[in-house]
Amino acid sequence: MPSPSLPSFAHRRHLLRAATAVPAALLLAACGGGGSDRPDPLAPPSSIRVTDRHVSVAPGVSLHVRDWQSGRLAGPTFVLLPGFGASAAHFNSLARALAQRGRAVAISCRGFGRSDKPLPDDTHRYDTGTLVDDVHAVLQALGVDRIVLGGHSMAGNQVTLFAGRYPERVRGLVYLDTNFDYTTVSPDDSDDPALAEPSPTEADTASVAAMIAFNRRLNRNWSAPMEADLVDKLEVKADGSVGFNTPDAVAAAMYVAGRQFSPDYKAVRVPALLLTALPGDWRDMCSWLATDGDARTKEAANAAVRLFNSVRAPDADRLFAALPAGSQRALFQPATHVDFFIEREAEVLRLVDGMGWR
Repeated sequence: MPSPSLPSFAHRRHLLRAATAVPAALLLAACGGGGSDRPDPLAPPSSIRVTDRHVSVAPGVSLHVRDWQSGRLAGPTFVLLPGFGASAAHFNSLARALAQRGRAVAISCRGFGRSDKPLPDDTHRYDTGTLVDDVHAVLQALGVDRIVLGGHSMAGNQVTLFAGRYPERVRGLVYLDTNFDYTTVSPDDSDDPALAEPSPTEADTASVAAMIAFNRRLNRNWSAPMEADLVDKLEVKADGSVGFNTPDAVAAAMYVAGRQFSPDYKAVRVPALLLTALPGDWRDMCSWLATDGDARTKEAANAAVRLFNSVRAPDADRLFAALPAGSQRALFQPATHVDFFIEREAEVLRLVDGMGWR
């Protein structure tokens, strides 16, 4: 008998896929990265102090905030916003490395991870404007002034709107593989079932360890930050089985609101770093497919990759053309959307350092 939690898992997976969809519903899989905390000559890793706190941003809403500090008070403060469905832990490796340059703060937005998850209503909203208000409230509470603001995937919406609303608070922006304008992308339910990501079985949801093992099998380069992110998103039930801790209504509300936001890049006044990740072949998009699988399925997956890249590359061109002078860009290929900044962290750090943010 199927586990009663499986419809919820299937629904979340659909939303997570749709959050990065392009015409024909091309899937950006949750492919793993091999990242881990890497040594950096700027400071020994042991000197980084990590603090977890909950910050109240609105009546009845507190956000989980991870804060990495190295004591380099003259360096920039990097604020990192995870993509749709992810938590602050997704940045566990990158944030630690950035903190060796100054300070790094990652915020789990309302509804996800260890942050509060009020059901959407007239008081508790999940639109981009509300999420930006939340970020500003966190910075106010922490006493943080000017920042380098980075966002992954759909969080790019928050990066752009925050820069327009609070130009005096930003010294630079980092776009971590985010689409130009989600309102121009129409989700399509015509996914090839042969390419579909497997759903967990009842055995896979039997425990936290079983869910970790399931996700490890799906992701070619499973990493410590991805595992920490997964654990932060799970709810452990009385019998030890697990389900996602974000209510379906919350995930749907944020997804719909994100799709309705059209960014105004003319309001961006500071140099931005645009990082684009494109898959090389089916292994970067559908890593769960068997390496010894049938040729037809692999070719279907490679065709999806080619179509995706034909849309996503000019999409990044349009975004970069709209950014102000002094902005820089880089292409990561082959790479995966979900974990490129973990797997290729050293390259990301060199690009960040090259921006000269102080």
